[in-house]
Formats: sequence, structure tokens, C-alpha cells
Amino acid sequence: MPPSCSTLAGMAPRRYQIFASRTTLVHNGVMASKEKSVRQSVTLPAKVATQVRSMAKRRRLSANRMLVELVEEGIVAKKEKEKAFFELAERFRSAEDPKEVERLGEELGQMVFGR
Repeated sequence: MPPSCSTLAGMAPRRYQIFASRTTLVHNGVMASKEKSVRQSVTLPAKVATQVRSMAKRRRLSANRMLVELVEEGIVAKKEKEKAFFELAERFRSAEDPKEVERLGEELGQMVFGR
């Protein structure tokens, strides 16, 4: 004979208590935990905010996620530009040929001051 609903309802909490008491959650630092987020307020010019929302809509992302991606990409681009500058500066310092020195100097000037 099948147990009544009231019997099952009475047993369920007890079963969960038994299993819960046998489980111990341990975090030993091997598994990466989610990176902590920091809430940051940023004021954007209206034109930039419109562009961000438009880009987010096209990619089906939230405006917040779009901003995060743009900032991350900007940081990577900035680091690459800095690395290229220091490599060029090193080539400039070690160049011996006067024409090469002049060319590299011009290139460095364009990187620093733009045109």
C-alpha cells in the first residue's frame, strides 16, 4: 500500500536534514572563486552614452557589460601601445646609423606628440 501524502510530507524534511548533516563544504583555494566586482559610478557625455547603448543593443548585452568590455579592451590596447613605445625607444637608443636614428626619432616623436 503506497504511503499517504501526509507521510511523505512528514519524511521529506527529515531526509534533507540527514543528508545536510553529512555534507561539509570545504574551499581549499584550488578552485578559482569569482572575481570581486567593485561598483563604480561614471559620468559619460550624452553622445558616448548613446554610442555605448547602441553597441550594447547590437551585441545583445547590457550597457554595463558593454562598458566593462570597452574598458578591458582599452586597457589591453594601452598596454600594447606602451610596449611598442618602449621597444621603439630601445631600437632608437641602440641604432648606430644616423639615417636610422633620424627615422626612429621621427617615429618616436609621432608616437609621443601625434600628428
